[in-house]
Amino acid sequence: MPEEVPPAGVEPGPVEAEPLREAPPEEAPPAPGPVEAVEEEAPAPAPLPAEEELPAAPAEPAVEAAPPVSEEAPEVAPPLSLFDRMRAGLSKTRTSLVKRIDALLSAGGGVDDEMLEELEEILITADFGMKTTQDLVQALEKGLARSDGSDPGALRDLLKEEIRKRLRLEAEDLDTASASPFVVMVVGVNGVGKTTTIGKLAYQFAGQGKKVVLGAGDTFRAAAADQLGIWAERAGVELVRHAEGADPAAVAFDAAKAATARGADVLILDTAGRLHTKVNLMEEMKKIHRVLGREIPGAPHEVLLVLDSTTGQNALVQARNFKETVKVSGVALTKLDGTAKGGMVVAIGNELDLPVRFVGIGEGIEDLRPFDPDMFVDALFEKD
Repeated sequence: MPEEVPPAGVEPGPVEAEPLREAPPEEAPPAPGPVEAVEEEAPAPAPLPAEEELPAAPAEPAVEAAPPVSEEAPEVAPPLSLFDRMRAGLSKTRTSLVKRIDALLSAGGGVDDEMLEELEEILITADFGMKTTQDLVQALEKGLARSDGSDPGALRDLLKEEIRKRLRLEAEDLDTASASPFVVMVVGVNGVGKTTTIGKLAYQFAGQGKKVVLGAGDTFRAAAADQLGIWAERAGVELVRHAEGADPAAVAFDAAKAATARGADVLILDTAGRLHTKVNLMEEMKKIHRVLGREIPGAPHEVLLVLDSTTGQNALVQARNFKETVKVSGVALTKLDGTAKGGMVVAIGNELDLPVRFVGIGEGIEDLRPFDPDMFVDALFEKD
């Protein structure tokens, strides 16, 4: 039994089992088998011919058909020229005035007293006013006497030129470079679009590279300064304001000081809406006028009266009273695109000898345009 121990302890058996360790190397070769299988599958991308067929698919032509649609897209909303915008803004006045005149002249027959009476009625309903209408009719009669009075077309041309004459006033242009800062004092009754007009003016001047300061002189209307502040931010200009209820003349004083100290090119001062029938309020306007003149020589260099075109002859009354009180030097007409009474533009020039500086022909920030008498008349009388 003890002799059997050594044989039992002979562990060479496990040593012989080392071939088992070599077995893995022998089995290792099969492992590359899958690699070869991968190599065999690699040719599978040979379906490339199938991919080559994709270009031939009808999808490509469909993509090429799309460009014509995108090319036509810009034509949907072509930009309007200034003349077209003016013409569009005067559409209601053109319908109430020029189209009726053309219908009258095309009715047949020569120019006679009856036709002139009907023309006079058309001019009055378009808010030319009685005085301006009579002046125009008298000028037409004289002009027809010197030409072929039987030609209705000649009457139309004469009327067009007489209106043009009354809009070409011998007033100096608005020259903001004539003073530094150039001070514009804006006046008008409540509700005419005064604050909006100031914002659009500031935007225009800033777009010309001018440094602009706004003065929030309307301290009585609730949130008026806040509204002007929004416009100042949109236009990228500075604003001088006081607390609500402050003295407007004090705002004018501080605005003048700030504009001078900051080297501003233009100072535009808002003022509270005044009823032209309130004497005490109009007297306060004179005080603001004096304060500006004391701080900046010659200021205000322009007193711009804002009028609502839709009010017709009432706007003419306002203009007359403001002119007597604060020496109005120019007019800005708002909402011209919303009225059929554009004749009051001619009445302001004819009766008050005031130049129309700006006209509002839309609600956009760029729709307050410098007034061009020739463009106005051409757009008004252009035939459809």
